[in-house]
Amino acid sequence: RPIRWVTRALSPIVAIVRMIVRGILSAFGLKTDPGSHMFSVQEEIAGALSIGHGKTRVGSGLSLRVAPGEVLCLLGPNGCGKTTLFRTLMGLLPALAGDVLLGGRPVTALTRAEIARRIAYVPQAHAPPFPFEALEVVLMGRTARLGAFGQPGRTDRATALDAMDHLGIADLAGHNYAQLSGGQRQLVLIARALAQEAPLIVMDEPTASLDFGNQAQVLSRIAALVSGALDAGRSVVLSTHDPDQAFALNARVVLMHRGGILAQGAASEILDGPRLSTVYGMPITVETTTSGRRVCLPAVT
Repeated sequence: RPIRWVTRALSPIVAIVRMIVRGILSAFGLKTDPGSHMFSVQEEIAGALSIGHGKTRVGSGLSLRVAPGEVLCLLGPNGCGKTTLFRTLMGLLPALAGDVLLGGRPVTALTRAEIARRIAYVPQAHAPPFPFEALEVVLMGRTARLGAFGQPGRTDRATALDAMDHLGIADLAGHNYAQLSGGQRQLVLIARALAQEAPLIVMDEPTASLDFGNQAQVLSRIAALVSGALDAGRSVVLSTHDPDQAFALNARVVLMHRGGILAQGAASEILDGPRLSTVYGMPITVETTTSGRRVCLPAVT
């Protein structure tokens, strides 16, 4: 009993110390993993990278690092190279210069199956060629864990259903994927990436082409996914052209401009009026609402 009483008395102090330590570590690019009590350093996934199509260079000098449990937001206008960067990270396009690393190994040294076990991809949109059920689409994420002629088994099905349940769409499992709303289809694609069980998930403008309500629905699910990412040892990299989304996700931001990186850091620190005005080519102000939320307001003339 005395030991139990002392433990209870000290627990608030321990929690405060942990918060202080995490704050100090984050300043040096380190994070704590509460499951193992070990420090995990941000892992480099791109170093001095140049990207493009053939001989046409789209971006250069791109270096990215991400830590488990972190959401990294690539922010910039349409055409700044975000999609090309993602395709290069996944080994679908060759780098013009520099390195792409997955799990500390060059992507060029990995097989397609090894890449699929390290990185999962959520596209902007997906038009199914056949009337698959939503669960069947999510099960496609399990192919990275199967052999050449393997078939999904009971464990794979349970993993897929768990991913759908995690995103609040388990009731859509038997529905025709092609007949779902745009927001629902996007959540199915995110569930497919979760079922893949890769430590890194990249999302290419996951709310693009969605109406306001569906954007809010998908973004809220991404926020919930990110909040539980540290325990799962999962990192999320997403691209967007909307700075308000970076604020909503409390993300670390890589602000892209003319094929390079203008600034990177916490959204609250680097997303200001002058930088955003430079990137988007028009006057933009950042204001704080009465609820404390930061929003970006472009000048409308």
